[in-house]
Amino acid sequence: MNSSAPFDPSLTIGAFQIGVLVSYVLFGIVTAQTYTYFAKFPDDSPRLKLLVSIVWVCEVAHALCVGHVLWVFTISDYGRPETLAGAPPKSLDLAILFAGIVSMSVQSFFTLRIYKLSGHLWISIIIGVILLLRLVGVVVLIVGGLRMTSLGNYEAQWGWLLTGVMSIGAGSDLMITAILVTILLWHRADGHRRTTTLLDKIIAWTIETTMLTSGSWIAMLACLVTMKDNFIWLAIFAVTARVFSNSLLASLNSRMTLRAMNELEISLPSVNWTAPPGALRGNGNTIRSSKQVEAESRCDDGEQP
Repeated sequence: MNSSAPFDPSLTIGAFQIGVLVSYVLFGIVTAQTYTYFAKFPDDSPRLKLLVSIVWVCEVAHALCVGHVLWVFTISDYGRPETLAGAPPKSLDLAILFAGIVSMSVQSFFTLRIYKLSGHLWISIIIGVILLLRLVGVVVLIVGGLRMTSLGNYEAQWGWLLTGVMSIGAGSDLMITAILVTILLWHRADGHRRTTTLLDKIIAWTIETTMLTSGSWIAMLACLVTMKDNFIWLAIFAVTARVFSNSLLASLNSRMTLRAMNELEISLPSVNWTAPPGALRGNGNTIRSSKQVEAESRCDDGEQP
């Protein structure tokens, strides 16, 4: 935020407050979905359960951090708008850290789906390298944030990296979406009618969930670049981590609906992490239109939506 810009509480503190309130609503949904996941899928692999647990714990920590930032803005520094141009609370840096862990975990989950579905390790390696670069960028931003003396100086020094991290986040999400949909369409061409119906639903959900995450990155980036004198981008940041965790949990919990479709049973291939990648291909496809057969939705990373 530019210290010379006129103070507008509605676009600074007000915008951030709305973002935090929306993020708390979404946190409630994350918590409900987490409870549903553990209640409905007790037989999932320990690794997948650990992933969900890590995401939820990071969401709790992120919620506490953005709440503390809001407290400082509205209570501790009440009546002193000039402090908004100074160094923000250290809890904001921690919020960035926890948001980075959540987004990295969720994107890694979808990247593993690509490997399980395609059997091509190189695709996932390329995406993994991109995600690793973004993680390094996040760490650098956090270290720089801990040392900052004013928000203006921080933006002048690290604004290019912040923009780059957001751009990579949006680009990687779009890439993951495009690759997943392409692979699912490829399997759809070889499927039976009932299998095709199932895959159509999976494709639709894949687009919906992953496009939400990429959309949040794009919105945050656009606001940061075009409106540097307000906190609208920061309000979107407060919500972005919840979008990622909800996309993960929606993907996992949607298996309940898929089970009911066409009397198919959906099982997580992640339960068997040693299953050969690309298992969807083969004589009957791993998804078979039969009551007894497990439509082992490796149709999602070895972890069906």
